Amino acid sequence: MIRYLKQGRSGQVKMDADAKVRATVEGIIKHIEEQGDAAVREYSRKFDNWDPADFRLSQAQIEEARKQLSPREIEDIAFAQKQIRNFAQIQRDSMLDVEVETHPGVVLGHKHIPVNAVGCYIPGGKYPMLASAHMSVLTAKVAGVGRIVSTAPPYHGAPHPAIVTAMAMAGADEILVLGGVQAVVAMAVGTHSVAPVDMLVGPGNMFVAEAKRQLYGRVGIDLFAGPTETLVIADDSVDGELCAVDLLGQAEHGPTSPAILLTTSEALAHDTMAQIRRQLDKLPTAVVAAKSWADCGEVIVCDTDEEMLQVADDLAFEHVQVMTRDPDYFLSRLTNFGALFLGPRTNVAFGDKVIGTNHTLPTNRNARYTGGLWVGKFLKTCTYQRVLNDQTSAEIGAYCSRLCHMENFAGHGEQANIRVRRYGAQPDLPWYEPVRA
Repeated sequence: MIRYLKQGRSGQVKMDADAKVRATVEGIIKHIEEQGDAAVREYSRKFDNWDPADFRLSQAQIEEARKQLSPREIEDIAFAQKQIRNFAQIQRDSMLDVEVETHPGVVLGHKHIPVNAVGCYIPGGKYPMLASAHMSVLTAKVAGVGRIVSTAPPYHGAPHPAIVTAMAMAGADEILVLGGVQAVVAMAVGTHSVAPVDMLVGPGNMFVAEAKRQLYGRVGIDLFAGPTETLVIADDSVDGELCAVDLLGQAEHGPTSPAILLTTSEALAHDTMAQIRRQLDKLPTAVVAAKSWADCGEVIVCDTDEEMLQVADDLAFEHVQVMTRDPDYFLSRLTNFGALFLGPRTNVAFGDKVIGTNHTLPTNRNARYTGGLWVGKFLKTCTYQRVLNDQTSAEIGAYCSRLCHMENFAGHGEQANIRVRRYGAQPDLPWYEPVRA
């Protein structure tokens, strides 16, 4: 039996908030489409109190940002980027171009072609998320993207030195200090000062996520992202302190970030809730985390691992941390998740910051049909075909002609028929008369 010891707020409240965000973003996109750089600057002043002479950083400004970091900080960024680059390269190496003769005289193939230009959004208004530079810029670089524009909002009235350094070390070709909807719209539609890109990637707040949703189709995007989600699946092999730390560690992302404990131990459930109350008394980000836990936190108790699997697959959460006696049970059976963290020795923060997997992941149950950002997202798998001889062209043409006739596609049929006439044994075949068996 599945029992809820704590539930989050209703879906209607979330839908009402989403409607307000949609309307706001629609207005900003339209204004920037009409006014270009002037509108971008207007929104930058309004939302970030940021009005520099140029939103794009010069090489000298990038070097100045790097000088503000200690050697240890630069080394830590380099270590994280090494892990992420290594795994991205392993993923890229697994994606092979293909060319094969599938039928005598017919050669089919595909090539993985990098997107030409990508815009990477790095959140940095509330928390300077320099890790997002590794996840987006670095992964795009490994994929072979030709032009990478990276942008982050100002932090306390200036470019954040660690974010700028991380973007530069990851290989960004252009670095902007520009945040919010105005940043992603400028990159997507283009202005006088910012050439448009073909794809937008990177996490952001609800306004940035909505802007990407509305711009999708005009440009590609990595995925539709909502607030960070974390699901801790645990049994009595772990304690409430560990579960509470891992829930609050993600709840601090924002007041609408769901954090759920799913367990077969009612004792662990109560212990975790008590630990959360204790930890909120001392957590520096408690104002945000407490709001998130109060509004979006849940505690679900099940009788069996099978029930927990059912609930977890239905939730289809972004981060799923498994701390049970047999985490491989969930690894082998769970189908809907953004990323799995198996056992108490790992955690979501490792994945967010340094371990090597990508932290841009599906939310809002999108894990039912997509994975997260990875090197393959920056590659277009494009097919090609070649017919090697006259006999094969006529043979395939005959089949194609008859199939087109069944669909009443005369023009398509003639594409086939002309090959049969030229390369086969029926030179007098008239227009639109289908080749018959």
